[in-house]
Amino acid sequence: MIFPVILSGGSGTRLWPVSREHYPKQFLRLNHPDHSLLQETVLRLGSLEAHHPPLVVCNEAHRFLVAAQLDELGMRPERILLEPEGRNTAPALAVAALAARQLAEDPVLLVMPADHVIDDTRAFIEAVEQGRALVEQGFLVTFGITPHCAHTGYGYIRRGESVSEGYRVAAFVEKPDSERASAYLESGDYLWNSGIFLMRASQYLAELAEHAGDILAHSEAAFACCQEDRDFLRLDKGSFLACPGNSIDYAVMEPTRAAAVVPMAPGWNDLGAWDAVAEIQSRQADSEGNACQGDVMLHEVRNSFLRSESRLVAAVGVENLVIVETEDAVLVARRDRVQQAKHIVDRLKAEKRSECLSHRQVYRPWGHYRCMVEGVGFQVKEILVRPGQLLSLQMHYHRAEHWVVVQGTARVTLSTDCDSTQELKSFLVSEDESTYISLGTVHRLENPGVIDLRLIEVQTGAYLGEDDILRFDDVYGRTTSDDV
Repeated sequence: MIFPVILSGGSGTRLWPVSREHYPKQFLRLNHPDHSLLQETVLRLGSLEAHHPPLVVCNEAHRFLVAAQLDELGMRPERILLEPEGRNTAPALAVAALAARQLAEDPVLLVMPADHVIDDTRAFIEAVEQGRALVEQGFLVTFGITPHCAHTGYGYIRRGESVSEGYRVAAFVEKPDSERASAYLESGDYLWNSGIFLMRASQYLAELAEHAGDILAHSEAAFACCQEDRDFLRLDKGSFLACPGNSIDYAVMEPTRAAAVVPMAPGWNDLGAWDAVAEIQSRQADSEGNACQGDVMLHEVRNSFLRSESRLVAAVGVENLVIVETEDAVLVARRDRVQQAKHIVDRLKAEKRSECLSHRQVYRPWGHYRCMVEGVGFQVKEILVRPGQLLSLQMHYHRAEHWVVVQGTARVTLSTDCDSTQELKSFLVSEDESTYISLGTVHRLENPGVIDLRLIEVQTGAYLGEDDILRFDDVYGRTTSDDV
């Protein structure tokens, strides 16, 4: 029986401004109008016979996004393991292997990134079945994509002698320049490195012990001291942060003598940058080679990709561009240089600008809010609370709030003694009604209904930052304002 492991720790900086630190690309609908990349990864498992529910490894800041998107599919994972901070894929798989061995006897792990596109699920499943035969022979299996062009954005695998359903791995090769990529394509001996693996948990841990013992030791310590938190398993922070960061390729697959590769051609794309998104959207390109998403108008434009999220985007007389618009940022780049968008993200981080962290619409476990207007001493937000969900019992030192319900019914809880949590009263606020939360008043907002609750919040005060929250009680286990 196969035990799927989904690695959901990526940040997707090359897909800025749509991908942000708090809402990275695996949670975005970049390939399918109804499903995110994470959801597509889960759904393709439905074609795999005899498998456990998946085990997901993610950053703790994304835990509620993972849980909500799996819940939309009616999927309950075996475990959601929370990394306090990313340490690359080798430690992530180590803790996943340790967790899987508690749930099944030495399972075969199918390790998949959460943010890849695979168009031909049948071809993918057939390759997995071929890989299973190699695993039974003692191999650690990776899957190589049969290349169709001399791509310089992927790592390569040079295949060696044939074994059963695949080949021994002769070498892993870094991303080449265009000349070497052309030579690799012409030789027929090279495959793109997909980052997808199949292996027994015990064998991976044994190889890790041999080739990267420090990673295994810290991963074991982090897992041994983990804590249950609702549906999540929190790894011990100190132990995991002490773990060296390394990839599965570098830590195990390159030094091992048991690496094998299975070629496959399932319509794979890792969506590493906007040129990759443009490539998958080229199926809907117009006669001039333009692919568009959203409200876009063109005049004499060629070979370009344009995406609009919040307003009309018009382009005239340009070629070979990528233009991506969001509510608070616009990216314009030459199509052959979009990989360098990461340098803009680096500058945003250095300048501590919010555009690298989150969108105007910010997701929370109870729903989301969107900043509509900001000014000196005031801010206006749209807030959506899903049915049955509630915000923390909280207070603010520096701001007051006025709530106007525009859809649904709100249950509002207020302290009758300002900052005291002892004297609380609750009342309902219906559509077209409002209530006022004075500065320093303990309060809570809840949606007791069966439809989404939407309200407009007007904040006034000397300081309107999100860190002006003192939480007294929270059903999601959050304790600080930065714990999303």
